[in-house]
Amino acid sequence: MRYIVNGTILLPRGEVSGKALAFDAGKIVGIEDRVPADARTIDAAGGYVAPGLVDVHCHGFMGWDASNGSAEELLAMSRQMARWGTTAWLPTTMTLDWPVLEKCFDAIRRAMADSLAPDWRGAQVLGCHAEGPFISTKKKGAQSEASIQRPDVEKLRPWTDVVKLMTVAPEADGALEFIRAAAKLGVVLSMGHTAATAPEALAGIEAGVTHATHTFNGMSPMTHREPGAVGAALSDGRVYCELIADTFHVDPLLFALVAKLKGDKLVLITDSIQVAHLPDGAYEQGNQTVVVNGIRLRFPNGTIAGSALTMDLAVRNFRAHTGLPLYEVVNMASLYPARSVGVDAKKGSLEPGKDADILITDRDFCVQRTFVRGEEV
Repeated sequence: MRYIVNGTILLPRGEVSGKALAFDAGKIVGIEDRVPADARTIDAAGGYVAPGLVDVHCHGFMGWDASNGSAEELLAMSRQMARWGTTAWLPTTMTLDWPVLEKCFDAIRRAMADSLAPDWRGAQVLGCHAEGPFISTKKKGAQSEASIQRPDVEKLRPWTDVVKLMTVAPEADGALEFIRAAAKLGVVLSMGHTAATAPEALAGIEAGVTHATHTFNGMSPMTHREPGAVGAALSDGRVYCELIADTFHVDPLLFALVAKLKGDKLVLITDSIQVAHLPDGAYEQGNQTVVVNGIRLRFPNGTIAGSALTMDLAVRNFRAHTGLPLYEVVNMASLYPARSVGVDAKKGSLEPGKDADILITDRDFCVQRTFVRGEEV
């Protein structure tokens, strides 16, 4: 048994001080009032003890990309993101030709198994978020229009152990039938890169959509006469809404409003891409040029290409612009994303029996130490 002492423990409904977090054999044991004199202790040095963060939408960074179909790159990303507090994630593929996607799925399948080994030393790979290819050409954003396809559940069927989350445009031809069939196979459906009207988006929700991909970005906007996909996602209590809290993709004035509307259905993500965290300049990504300018990643025509966010920074940004309690903002980056893809029985909070995915941070929520299933990584 090990005990983390001298820290403020962040739980789903509040903070606890003056006690210790106990964990053993890779699992959370509980909160203890007293620590045995001969116990193995870890000093949090007055900082926070938080659950590991869960990123359900991350493409890549530092030159690595989940769309390269490389298990080695997935390992490299898993190790690096643990430094930023992410302990579990969904490598996210772009809209690509289906044979290329299958290569990516195969690499992710191997990484899912490898990340359960004691020597993995990084964030656990939970599966894949396939962002496309069944999306709208009208709201493709950074996605390849040439690779957009008609929804086909038979293509997906062999990969349902890997694809945990899939972005679909509900107004696409055949999308509603696809959503119904894919949901029955256990895949979580997200509406995104969509030009859907509010009624079309609500039809998608009725069919089985329970998630919205990077809300506001890449979807029909909300106005007072046409609520669009944004209005449908924000107003329907069945839908988890992703948010890129980098202060660039979404104006921070809206952070508190979205939190009020969505509550425990708000999911912070990074949507980080291959060129994130590289020095400012122009880079070739696939067959496109991406210009890096600090947190702003754009194509030469001005279209946003993705983000350079990390999950710990998303927490700091959201807290700074809302004044919400830290434990609640951490829920948005841990428990709620875990719940949105059905892994909250093991991930997302420091509750007894769950995986000992633990962060020790300073008082500004900068990560000092990261543990995955009880092992410091």
